[in-house]
Amino acid sequence: MGEYKTRVGIEVHCELKTNSKMFVDSINNYGGMANVNINEIDFALPGTLPCVNEYGIMLGLKAALALNCTINKKVVFDRKNYFYPDLPKGYQITQARNPIGVNGYVEIEVEGKKKKIGIHDIHIEEDTCKSTHADTKSYLDFNRNGVPLIEIVSEPDMENEKEAMAYLEKLKEILLYTNVSDCKMEEGSMRCDVNVSVSKTETLGTRTETKNIGSISSVGRAILVESNRQIQELEQGNTIQEETRRFDEKQNRTILMRVKETGNDYRYFPEPDIPPYILEDTFIDEVKEKIEVLPDERREIYRQAGIQSINIEKLIANKEISDYLRNFSGNLVIASNLLLGEISAYLNKTGKKIGDTFLSKEKFALLVDKLDRKEINNQIFKEILIELMETDHDINKIVENKKSASFTEEELKVLVARIVSSNPQSVEDYKAGKDRAIKYLMGQIMKETKGSSDPTLVNRLLQEELARK
Repeated sequence: MGEYKTRVGIEVHCELKTNSKMFVDSINNYGGMANVNINEIDFALPGTLPCVNEYGIMLGLKAALALNCTINKKVVFDRKNYFYPDLPKGYQITQARNPIGVNGYVEIEVEGKKKKIGIHDIHIEEDTCKSTHADTKSYLDFNRNGVPLIEIVSEPDMENEKEAMAYLEKLKEILLYTNVSDCKMEEGSMRCDVNVSVSKTETLGTRTETKNIGSISSVGRAILVESNRQIQELEQGNTIQEETRRFDEKQNRTILMRVKETGNDYRYFPEPDIPPYILEDTFIDEVKEKIEVLPDERREIYRQAGIQSINIEKLIANKEISDYLRNFSGNLVIASNLLLGEISAYLNKTGKKIGDTFLSKEKFALLVDKLDRKEINNQIFKEILIELMETDHDINKIVENKKSASFTEEELKVLVARIVSSNPQSVEDYKAGKDRAIKYLMGQIMKETKGSSDPTLVNRLLQEELARK
């Protein structure tokens, strides 16, 4: 069985972050009451004409640029004809002949090895109704009908489930960071169809398509079970048919749905009601400029700043925090530790976003600078955190007020002398070379100062007092 090579290609459908549908002004909104965001154009009633959502085209272009595609400046739509309950018009408006982007790629890294996964094309289309099945009945929610989509079609460049999962994670990151899609797979705004084939030669085997897989981990499992199924079929002397299957997560197997349709079955022809839409060079350049710094570039910035790999991935996973750090010129290690630590804990506890607090980027930069210069310590930061987040008080005054409530050096000397005198056994242990003794004394001092004193200063004064014993 090890002689077989698996090849994987993936078709990803992503709903675009638009306010309205692709060819009508009905609201694009997930959730809520079923079948309220609909329009006569959704049903192609006689006398109605579609109107192109230009923002949807812009988002499709943005995705194509971010995924390194060659752009087709002439945007043309086609009709894909088929009959299914979730398609009320009997056809879907899509791009069959002239997709907005072709010949792109993303770079993945698996087990330390980098690899480019080719993107055959990206095309813009409209979504279908949402189907829900219960007992013996099926229900249709037309709210999703006509919602803007991009379909991203990869080349069959992935050789195992790890590469496929890495590809999807990278794709999701890029689409999130460009604000093209929210990629919420649990809500169906990102859905995957997986093409799998196996062969003992470099020639691709007959592929099967497993439809509408609902999570990235499930994609990995589906690839494993489908490739194993095909290998077992071939080993038994059977042939693989080109067919459409679905992944049953509970049974952990793929199940035949239907024999695969061919392109001719869809009877593609140009959409007669939508003229070509021409992308001017100036418009393409404007969209390029709107693309933010993408995750891999941010990873490199963080790496060069000395941030640990585990924190880098936490920053990338939290776009809000990563955006907050954009153009930050201070100590990125301290800044990332604060944001991922106490500040994130505060945001999670309160349910706030960092933009909803009084911690402006300017105030945060001053805070990091004070920590970097050791003007304050982490304990003081923790004690002033709520005031920083919930008031517009000047940070210098906040710190000054906190320090004024702290012990002076002379007061600390008296306190240190008293603690040492009160703990003769710890003094003897210290002289005997037991490290825990000085840690205990330090703990007693910091306890009395409630952590408001500089640990470096306390340690120096303690060492000096012990030296006199």
